[in-house]
Formats: sequence, structure tokens, C-alpha cells
Amino acid sequence: MKFNYAPEIAKLGHVALVSTDLEKSLWFFKDIVGLEETIEVDGVHYLRAWGDFEHHTLSITAGEESCIDHIGWKAKRKEDVNNFAILLREAGVEVEEVAAGTETGQGDAIRFQLPSGHNFEIYFEMEKPEPELHRKAVLKNQTYKAWARGISPRRIDHVNLATSMDSKIVTDFLAEKLGFKMREYLVSPDDKQISGWMSVTPLVHDVAVMSTPGAKTPHELHHLSYWLDNSQDVLRAADILCEHEIKFVGPGKHGISQAMYIYVKDPGSGVRLEIFSNGYLIFEPDWEPVKWSFDEMAVGFTYWGEQSGLSNPKDDESTLTAGRLLTSVE
Repeated sequence: MKFNYAPEIAKLGHVALVSTDLEKSLWFFKDIVGLEETIEVDGVHYLRAWGDFEHHTLSITAGEESCIDHIGWKAKRKEDVNNFAILLREAGVEVEEVAAGTETGQGDAIRFQLPSGHNFEIYFEMEKPEPELHRKAVLKNQTYKAWARGISPRRIDHVNLATSMDSKIVTDFLAEKLGFKMREYLVSPDDKQISGWMSVTPLVHDVAVMSTPGAKTPHELHHLSYWLDNSQDVLRAADILCEHEIKFVGPGKHGISQAMYIYVKDPGSGVRLEIFSNGYLIFEPDWEPVKWSFDEMAVGFTYWGEQSGLSNPKDDESTLTAGRLLTSVE
């Protein structure tokens, strides 16, 4: 046996966002969404929700083009970082080693690309800094005071990847190389997979992958998502967005995941944020992926409420690039 334990991904860690309008992005994510800033180092602003324990779940830095620099995933064990590097290299995947401290608060990490060109990072060690006393929660099991300002989500939840290539190539890689389990998936009338919702946690999805023929590149981010505790919080989020005259899509409820949603775009970078709550959890070890056909999507995408996606002219379907084009990607 090569390892005592096969390396595993524990959870989604963070998203590294580059914005052409840093000031506006910070206003949106700090004042409107209500994320807390851990620290700013060399122009990189590290943010997290009030219930996030790790150093950051979102970083924002200025750039000439808005994009996603990488998506970070926490491994279950420290040795998993190197063991993933060994397995990926054996599979012919180029792996870059990232020294501790390159990303503030983070230990040694590796970066690589999915077959689609999406930039992924795997780390284990991450600082869990205590906030200043006036921002610190009374509860010993919570990082910050809740509801300090804005929408005030509890934690980061998931990412949704868009690709112009066959989504099954990407979901097969996620399953075979990184251990993600397929939870629900959508097929076309000729029974070809269009989208897949996958997780390594009891969530219905930590990551979703959607074949999007109109995507600019094979490596786009459709949205990142933060979690609110209940549906009333989603309605309160709609009030806050209205008060600040920020356009959004929703509220609605997905059939897939059964979660309530609002989609809103950061006016600085253009990244789409899903404000998300009430999704169901999966504890069955023998879960069978739920198959949805295209003619069931009226329920699957939007069980009720305002439709998201191409059928809604209000919904700007533009995405942010989340990688670089590989020669192997057509």
C-alpha cells in the first residue's frame, strides 16, 4: 500500500478573487454582504464570515482583469497535501508547490488544474486567528459577533464551475483524483451529462460543474456561495439589497439541493454570489446519485420563485474566468 490512508479533501476552503474595482468589491463584500476582514497584507484583503474559523474564506486583490485566481480546498490530514501531489503527478497532472506563507495564514500547499483548466489549491494548515475583543463573539464556539452588519452569512458554502467542455470529463476527474461523490446530475435528451453536483461533506454539493456551451473558456466560475441559517435570513437579505438599490435574482427555491437562493453580482468584480439556505444534507454512505432529465428542469432548477438562468432576462449569465487555457483543452 502506498499510503496508510488515501488522501482526502475535507471541505471547501476559500476563493481568491481578483477585482478591477477593489474599493467597490470591498464595499460589497464587507458592508453589504457583511464579511469580516481578518487582515490586509500587500494589497490582498482576507475576509471570512462570522462563523468561519479559518483565516479567510475569500481574498480580494486588485487586478487589470476580474478573475478567480484559485479555489482552495482543505485536506483532511497534513500528509494528504503531499500525497495528493504524488497521485496527481503520477496521473500526469502538473503540480506546483506553494510554500507556507505565500498566502497569508496558510501552510504548505499545492496548486494544479482540472482538465478544464480551473485552478485548484489543496492545503491543510491554516491559521485560525482570534478577532479583536470588540468583534469577538461571546459564544466560545463562534468567531465573530453575528449580524454586525449587512446580510451576515454564517460561512462559505460551495462553488459552481461553468465549462465549455464536456462536464463529465471534469466530474470524473473530481471523483477519481480528488474523491468527490456525485449527489445529483442532469442529463440531456440523449442521456449525456450536462451538469453534476458533487461533495466530500454531507452537503448536497461543495462543487457543481455545468456544461455551458456559451462559456468564454472551459474554466469559468458561475458563482460562489455563502450560507445563511434559514429562509427568513434570505428574505432579510433581499430587503438589504433593495435598500442599497442592488439588482438581484430571486428569492426562489431550487429543486436540486432544495435550497433557497438569491443571486447577486459584486459590482466591483462582476463575480456572482449565491446567498443560500435550507439545502438538505446527505448522511447515507450508499447514496445513489439523483438523475434529472432536461424536461424536469422547470422543477430542478427553480422549484418555485423567480427563475434563474437564461430564461430570465434579468439574470446576467456572464461568468468570471477561473484558470488559464491549457494546450490540452480544446
